[in-house]
Amino acid sequence: MGIIKRIKRRLPIVGAGGNRSSRASEPVSSGSAGYSPSSWTPPEPEPEPESARGQQPAADFIAEFVAANPLVVFMKGSPQSPSCGFSANASAILAGYGKPLAHFDVLSDPDVRSAVKDFSSWPTIPQIYIGGEFMGGSDILTQMHESGELGDALKEAFEAAEQASSAE
Repeated sequence: MGIIKRIKRRLPIVGAGGNRSSRASEPVSSGSAGYSPSSWTPPEPEPEPESARGQQPAADFIAEFVAANPLVVFMKGSPQSPSCGFSANASAILAGYGKPLAHFDVLSDPDVRSAVKDFSSWPTIPQIYIGGEFMGGSDILTQMHESGELGDALKEAFEAAEQASSAE
């Protein structure tokens, strides 16, 4: 018998007119994992994972992240494991161009998720930035891809980034 079934057999059904079985009122023996109600302490809460931005204000982080990368996507999840259909669509389109893609999972940091919407004045995720310029979301990216504009924008952004890095 599985552990869940064993637990359910010992628990009373609250609001169902009494106990499920007479066994529910029996005390739990100390031999079953050493549990006793008086020895139970709640588990320590797990610490929140630190954001990739550290303690930097979200708006500053976004501005620096966009400026430092020729192609940026703020999305739900990652390109390898998107957490929504729109993010999956955007990352699939961009993967077809074979360019390095900087991404940020907005689900990992609620402050960045909110701030990126203010930063671009765009209410939805994903958000795509090419050459430091906000392009739009998944629907606009699809239109740019179908019209051929996306390839041109990516080529221009990566050429400018290469020139800037060689000038340094």
